[in-house]
Amino acid sequence: MPKVGMEPVRRKALVDAALRVIGDHGSLTVTMSEIARQAGVSPALAHHYFGSKEQLLIETVRSLLKQLRDDAVKALKAAVTSREKLSAVIRVSFQADQFAPSTIAAWLAFYAEAQRSEETRRFLVIYARRLRSNLLANLKALCPADAAERIAEGAAAMIDGLYIRQSLRSAPVSIEASISLTEDYINSQLAALAKGQIQ
Repeated sequence: MPKVGMEPVRRKALVDAALRVIGDHGSLTVTMSEIARQAGVSPALAHHYFGSKEQLLIETVRSLLKQLRDDAVKALKAAVTSREKLSAVIRVSFQADQFAPSTIAAWLAFYAEAQRSEETRRFLVIYARRLRSNLLANLKALCPADAAERIAEGAAAMIDGLYIRQSLRSAPVSIEASISLTEDYINSQLAALAKGQIQ
């Protein structure tokens, strides 16, 4: 029988364990027993809290997205200008816990799963829309709407691409280098607009 009041603690431990195990495996071909062992609980208790491995995996995606959203909200509140807010969005995208090898491996595993799972795909679409929206809202204060759309798409693609490159591990890109590359892209696009080189 589960201890009263322990459910939130155990659920979080299982989600954290799922993230580590998926990251270690590099895929979602993990078992509830492996996740439970990593969390220090029995498989029966894991099933009691989540019902199935699929539900635990969905909760793990939801947890990653919630952390990313909370961090973005906090960073955006601390920034003042639109350009500072753009930098805040970029920095949050590459912060240490999101850019850790195991987290990147888990993200990629979830992207692969999205080809089969409508619920996983829905969560990842939410992430993509949120990233684009945060970039676009602040770019619109700095340039015309059509240019802002194009630059936001390019910056979002660059962020996702740097995650994929990081997953290769043969040529890892540091957090600071990833931030600098994305900042350079936005700066060069805005500078070209200011000079009238981009219509």
